[in-house]
Amino acid sequence: MIKTFQKFFQQLLLLYRPFENNLNIQLNKHDLHRAQWSILYYLNNYGSATLVELANYQSVEKPTITRTIARLEELGYVEHVPSKDKREKRMRLTELGKMVYSEVRVTIDQYEQEILKGITEEEQLAAIRIMGEIRNNIIK
Repeated sequence: MIKTFQKFFQQLLLLYRPFENNLNIQLNKHDLHRAQWSILYYLNNYGSATLVELANYQSVEKPTITRTIARLEELGYVEHVPSKDKREKRMRLTELGKMVYSEVRVTIDQYEQEILKGITEEEQLAAIRIMGEIRNNIIK
């Protein structure tokens, strides 16, 4: 007999790939992919961040973030924040980056609302809380 926790994680694995694949299809309309979108999201919601903070947020290595940030800089979406500490590379959205974020946000909001049809806000809040607790258990 399959245990509940086993079913839970199997469903999580079955959910992740199709979600990410479809998210990338939506992002491709704006010539972006998930890692770039995640950085734009973070910078839009938290103002600015170092490469280390962004790497920790995405749970990836710093070189991965460095490449993604370099591409976002080429596109004109992010820029360096002037800093006294030359070792710290702090980034923020440019005006163009803020505009692009707002445009892409509309597309992503439509996608996310569509796939959450039939799930109440209360259920969504419970799932958010549960996923946060699981993540905290994993990273501690």
